[in-house]
Amino acid sequence: MTCGERLVELLAGHGVELVFGIPGVHTVELYRGLPATRIRHITPRHEQGAGFMADGYARVSGKPGVCFIITGPGMTNIMTAMAQARGDSIPMLVISSVNRTEQLGHGGGRLHELPSQCALTAGVTAFSHTLLRTDELPAVLARAFAVFGAARPRPVHIEIPIDVITSPADHLEGTRIAPPPHRPGPNPADLERAIEALGAARRPMLLLGGGCVDAGPEATALAERLDAPTACTINAKGVLPKGHPLALGSNATFPAVRELLAAADVVLAVGTELGETDYDLFNDNGLRLPGRLIRIDIDAEQLNSNFPADLAILSDARLGLRALLAGLGATKPDAVASEGAGERATEGASLAARARARLEVEWPAAWRPQRHALEVVQQTLPDVIIVGDSTQPVYSGNHCYEASRPRSWFNSATGYGTLGYGLPAAIGAKLAAPDRPVVALIGDGGLQFTLPELASAVEAKAPIIVLLWNNHGYGEIKRYMQGRGIPAIGVDIYTPDFLALARAFGCRAGRARSFEELHTHLRSADRLDTPMLIEVLEEGEFLG
Repeated sequence: MTCGERLVELLAGHGVELVFGIPGVHTVELYRGLPATRIRHITPRHEQGAGFMADGYARVSGKPGVCFIITGPGMTNIMTAMAQARGDSIPMLVISSVNRTEQLGHGGGRLHELPSQCALTAGVTAFSHTLLRTDELPAVLARAFAVFGAARPRPVHIEIPIDVITSPADHLEGTRIAPPPHRPGPNPADLERAIEALGAARRPMLLLGGGCVDAGPEATALAERLDAPTACTINAKGVLPKGHPLALGSNATFPAVRELLAAADVVLAVGTELGETDYDLFNDNGLRLPGRLIRIDIDAEQLNSNFPADLAILSDARLGLRALLAGLGATKPDAVASEGAGERATEGASLAARARARLEVEWPAAWRPQRHALEVVQQTLPDVIIVGDSTQPVYSGNHCYEASRPRSWFNSATGYGTLGYGLPAAIGAKLAAPDRPVVALIGDGGLQFTLPELASAVEAKAPIIVLLWNNHGYGEIKRYMQGRGIPAIGVDIYTPDFLALARAFGCRAGRARSFEELHTHLRSADRLDTPMLIEVLEEGEFLG
C-alpha cells in the first residue's frame, strides 16, 4: 500500500465522507485508494469551487471540508476559498501534491512549480506542512483534526511530494486514529469573577458570534437567566430561536442596538471577534462598550482584539456558557409590566422590543422588497438553508432575516467578502444536508464568477435552488460610486441569458416577475431532483 492509499484510509478513519477535487497528473495516486473506502468524490469545475464547496459542507455539517488539489495552479486557484474560510473560522483540509522531494526549492522550471507552496498558504491557514516521510502521515493528520475539533477552526494545508505519495506505507497498517483533544473549559477563578459580575449586573447584554453555533440551548438559557437583550453576528443567526423576545438580530451596527450596548453595565461577548462586518458596517467607529466587557473565546489571541476585555476567558463557547449557567443557578428575573399592552414581560424583553421597533425605522426602505422576497422563500421552504454571495438581498438579509436554526444562513459578505461563493458553497451545503432545501442567493455579477459549477451540481445530484437577483451589473458598487461622485466605470457589465445557460448545463430554469411567481417557482423547485435557477429581475415588485 502506498502513502496515497494509506492517506485516504486514514481520512476515512477520521470520519471524512466527501472529498472535493479535480484529478491531475500530480494527484492521481491520491485517488487509487478511494474505491476501498466510503469516501465520495465530488468534481468541481475549478479549484476555487472545490474550496467553496468544502466551506459550505463544513458550515452545515460541522465537519471539516476536504479537498485534493493539484500542485501550483490548483493551489493558487483555491487560495481565495481558503482565505474566506479563514476569515469565518471554517474547518477545511487542503491536501495537495508538490514537486518531487529532491526538486523542492531549486527553481528548475518543473511542471506546476512554485518557489514555496507552504509560504503561499501560510497567511490563510492554521498551519501548512510538507510531508517528507510517510511515517509523518498519521501524526500530521491528527494535528489537523485537533485544530478542527479543539481549537479555533481554520484551514490546514498538507502538501505531499509526488515521490512520497507513491512511497510504501504497508508498515502503517493498523495505525491507531488519535482522537482529537477535548475543547478547553473556563478557568475556575475567571469563571467565578464572571458569575459575580453577571449576577450583579442591572442591564446586561449578550453578543453571540459564530463560535456559539453549536451552543444554542445554552446561549438561550443564559440570555433568559440574565434577562439580557442579545445580538448575534451574521454567522450566529439561529442561535437564539426565531422570534425570541430577547433577540436583536444581527444589528449591532445600528443605533437602536448600539445605544443599548452603550447603556449596558456588563456585556458578555462569546465566540465573536467583534469585527467590522458585524459591528461597524458603516465604518463610522460608532460602537461603544463603556460597561464591563467579558469575553469568552477559544482563541487566546482573539480575546483582546478590537475591544480589549476587562475579563478574558479562554474557553469553548458551549462549555463556558454551561459553566456560567451552573454558577448563576436557575432563578429567573422578576417580570415587570411592559409598556402599552397589558401583558407581562421582562425588562430585557421590553428593551429588546423597543429596539426592534426602532430597527424597522432605521433599516433603509430599499430593503423592504428584498426582505419580502426572503420571507417568501422561508414561508415556502420552512427549513431552508440560504447560502449567500455578496449581493444586495444578502446585505439586507444579514440584518432583516431570522434563521429557523443555526447553520441555516451564511454568506461571503462577512469577513473576507469574496464574489462567486454562493453557488459552489450551496452545493456543499446540500451534500451535507440532502433532506433540507438549499437556496443559493446570488447576484448576476457574482454568479458569473463560478457559473460552470451548475454542471457540478447536476453531476453531483445536488438539487439546489439558485435564486438569481439580477440588476444587470454590479449594482451595489455602481450606487456606491454614484453616491461619491465617481464615474460608474466597469460596473455595467454584459448580462447573458442565464435561463438559457442554466438549461444548457442541465438545470431547470424560470423567471419570477412577482412575489407570487417566486412562491410558485420555489414550490416547484423543491419537488425536483435537479437544480433549478430562478431569475428575479430587480424591477417591479422586487424594486419596491
